[in-house]
Amino acid sequence: MSDNILFTPFQLKSLTLKNRIGVAPMTRMSSPGDSVPRQDVLDFLIRRAKNGAAVVYTEAIITDYESAQGYPGQARMLTQRQIDAWQPVVKAIQNEGSVAVMQMFHCGRMSWPEINPANRVIAPSPITPKQNNPLTQKPYPVPDEMTEFDINHVINGFVETAKGAVEAGFNGIEIHGAHGYLINNFLSSYSNQRTDSYGGSVENRFRFAHEVIQAVHKVVPEDRLLAFRIANWGVADMEVSLFESKAEYQAIIKMLSKEPIDVISVSTYGYKDKAFGTDQNVAEITREVTDLPLMICGQIYDRASAEDALKSADIALSGKSILLNPNWVEDIRAGKELPLYKSEEANIAYTDEPLP
Repeated sequence: MSDNILFTPFQLKSLTLKNRIGVAPMTRMSSPGDSVPRQDVLDFLIRRAKNGAAVVYTEAIITDYESAQGYPGQARMLTQRQIDAWQPVVKAIQNEGSVAVMQMFHCGRMSWPEINPANRVIAPSPITPKQNNPLTQKPYPVPDEMTEFDINHVINGFVETAKGAVEAGFNGIEIHGAHGYLINNFLSSYSNQRTDSYGGSVENRFRFAHEVIQAVHKVVPEDRLLAFRIANWGVADMEVSLFESKAEYQAIIKMLSKEPIDVISVSTYGYKDKAFGTDQNVAEITREVTDLPLMICGQIYDRASAEDALKSADIALSGKSILLNPNWVEDIRAGKELPLYKSEEANIAYTDEPLP
């Protein structure tokens, strides 16, 4: 690819992106209690569109009022008041020529009961992460193994949240299937030890993701994007490979490619990291088996890393760098020397301090 690829347009379904740069979805805890983010958090998204990002993701939106919540202060898009709060934000992003995407997820076993309205944690199997919850410093509780009723209830939450995003005017909706949250809990044999039709083989473990995608697709208009996010690492037990092998990961990518989705978002801790004992990174391994457009994120912090990441992907997403530097897009256009931030430097995302 040309060194100028970052600032060339890209056609994503019916949308023409003004460049190949986006704001990655980042889980937040910014709602003061009504499941609507603080105004400065919403303004941050508009400012990143104004400052050049072609794709602007919301923070991860939880999908129901029961078991989806994993952290305090998370946002929802289920009530008219919540939808109304997002509508002007979406419109302002679009007025800057950018694309607004809502990401939604269910936290699965990464929750703790005290913050769930139903006071419970659910997952495919009653298996906890090995590490303690970093927010409570206590072991994660053993989740309830999901019944078919629970599964159907959760899928409905994804559908209702997607309807909220459509009503709010978002250009796209992303189903979060990464980082050890619920959909990833089903995909990975590390957290899914079921013996029914949702466990065992790769095909069975993919069934829940398939049912979520199919149900959500039915309520998403044809002119909107439907994306799916995948990763081989979780926010807990980060050293564990959530897929057993390159072959297993690629089998899931092949199944995803048959679904009615428009783009796959590949989340990495470092986009260059070699995966599954190979000399390839995850984007390269993904590209081998799908023709779908690919987004990539993970330690993309300057022009060189962004251009390098796009050798095997189509759109580069930034998390920490674009969070901490309002002028990041123009800085990489100018080829400025920029820092690679550490995770703790981005903790402003989880405080009451206004975002830059």
